[in-house]
Amino acid sequence: MEYQSVRVVESAVCAGVRFSVARISFGRRLELTRRVRELGRKIEFDEAGDSLDQKLSAAIARVEIDRLYIDWGLTLIEGLSIDGQIADKQNLLAAGPEELCREISAEIRQECGLSEEERKN
Repeated sequence: MEYQSVRVVESAVCAGVRFSVARISFGRRLELTRRVRELGRKIEFDEAGDSLDQKLSAAIARVEIDRLYIDWGLTLIEGLSIDGQIADKQNLLAAGPEELCREISAEIRQECGLSEEERKN
């Protein structure tokens, strides 16, 4: 049996862009769940609040979780340059197209199969 530890995805939002995401394994699930747990708790707490500051804090934490997913699961990106440089994880997160970042994060979440409840815990 030959097992591929990454999955290649053709972007639906950026023509010609392909990216590879890490496939879930026992160890990777454990690592990711630990990293997401604290931010998930913060979101749950802040969403229960009434103040604008709490709502903004929850929104920031959601974006931080997307960033965490990309940092954890994006292994390669091809067919994209950002400001004349070949795209990598760092410049994608710093200056890349937001819709592509959201697509990559969604693909990683799908690969992990984490439910909303697992992300909160």
